[in-house]
Amino acid sequence: MGKMILASSSPRRAAILKDYKLEIIPSPYVENHTKTVFSYDYVEQLAFNKAKAVCELIQEPAIVIGADTVVVLGDEILEKPLNKEEAFSMLKKLSGKTHKVVTAVVVINAKNGEYKKNSTTSLVTFNNLTDVMIKNYIEKYKPYDKAGAYGIQELPKNFVKSINGDYENIVGISPKAFENLIKNFN
Repeated sequence: MGKMILASSSPRRAAILKDYKLEIIPSPYVENHTKTVFSYDYVEQLAFNKAKAVCELIQEPAIVIGADTVVVLGDEILEKPLNKEEAFSMLKKLSGKTHKVVTAVVVINAKNGEYKKNSTTSLVTFNNLTDVMIKNYIEKYKPYDKAGAYGIQELPKNFVKSINGDYENIVGISPKAFENLIKNFN
């Protein structure tokens, strides 16, 4: 298949895909988070834009992988919080509710522009969270680089009531979805 490049600065995605010997090139694409209503097209376009921006940086044939994860409550996208107040507000909204975590993955052949995409959806249900639980989590983990203001892998056990779907998708990328995309990709 040749060289594969992960267009991401996420250490979580790199760790999940470590067995693939990917080169890491963080995407220079600047995300525009003005959209607040969820659609699969939106998150897949973000993943495509990240990968495409890296394709434009490289001179050699390669497969470039872009990914984007969003947390969705109802139809509302909960992006990365800008500060403590936004993080608190997001976690308060998620308290006692089930939400979706959607990760879109796009692979692009940098030589000819051919691409494939898919999205994986997992459901997460939070317990009822107290203000103290939320404040302690934010203070300890500072989740400002995470969609929905949390990282599933660092949440205290009493935060999550149930998970339905691929756990690694919630962390940042589903290896199974990734494998399905690259399996027959030239």
